[in-house]
Amino acid sequence: MNHALVVRLDNDGDVLLAGPAIRAVAAGADRVTLWCGPRGRRAAELLPGVDEIVVQAAEWIDPQPQPLDWPVTLRLIDRLRQLAPDAAVILTSFHQSPLPTALLLRAAGVPFVGAISEDYPGSLLDVRHRVADELHEVRRGLSLAVACGFPLPESDGGRLRVRPTAATPPPQGLPDSYVVVHPGASVPARAWGGQRNAELVDALVAVGRSVVVTGGPEETELAGRVAGDPRDAVVNLAGTTTLAQLAAVLAGADAIVVGNTGPAHLAAAVGTPVVSLFAPTVPAARWRPWGVAHELLSIDVPCAGCRARVCPVDGHPCLSGVTAAQALAAVDRLSRSRVAA
Repeated sequence: MNHALVVRLDNDGDVLLAGPAIRAVAAGADRVTLWCGPRGRRAAELLPGVDEIVVQAAEWIDPQPQPLDWPVTLRLIDRLRQLAPDAAVILTSFHQSPLPTALLLRAAGVPFVGAISEDYPGSLLDVRHRVADELHEVRRGLSLAVACGFPLPESDGGRLRVRPTAATPPPQGLPDSYVVVHPGASVPARAWGGQRNAELVDALVAVGRSVVVTGGPEETELAGRVAGDPRDAVVNLAGTTTLAQLAAVLAGADAIVVGNTGPAHLAAAVGTPVVSLFAPTVPAARWRPWGVAHELLSIDVPCAGCRARVCPVDGHPCLSGVTAAQALAAVDRLSRSRVAA
């Protein structure tokens, strides 16, 4: 096949999880274009197998959608028509409908469209694939790729991967050995909380470990509180790294402590063990770190599976009950396993 289009329209972490399916499509196509949203562009730029990127938000996917702008949508259809892909594979999570995307692709003249869809698609889909509810996002994407005629080569182990980061070295001055603490999350209900992360940083320093605190530009205040007063054992990089630089930082870490958010999947892509403060707002079976040593830390609560973006329960019990001592012990176990490996 000459040209395939893959669609994944949400956050950086979701785009990273789509990586194995994208590589499967790339193995069977001469050229792959990835249509992603603005929230996923940074990850898209790191994925092997992607030759071109189309960035356009999807009002039917984005968690904070703007009103549909019909002139913008018409321009998108024109661009897709100019790209003229031979086939399109729409990757979605279980709660997302691929049908609005499929409609635009049909309007652009794409001759073959495949997606996972519970809803009747009429003539919008050539492949209407079905999967089990508890399938991990990576397996979900790979299953759809196979159904559309794009099996992953046997030589590809199906792990998350990013392009080599040698051209984007980590910042200078990092310790020889360190643990990354990433306190923020794209969804507030998935964050452990500043106080608990600060307690962990102090505990790591107390046992002689160096710590690198990371975060996006919007998380600098949180990261500052977590890092605490300036000290030799703690480096605060929040707001100073690109996603490619963060990948390099993570690649050199003994482990990362992080919620269910993009850097957890970025760590998996560079082979770094993950201590996952995994709020059970969504099933771990679908979203846990993929293909890397990890431990999930959370408290069983009756409201598991709530899908809340902001926790409606006072005190956020599913994560606040996890102690710094528990996270410290998990770091020790995972970092020792990495040294052994």
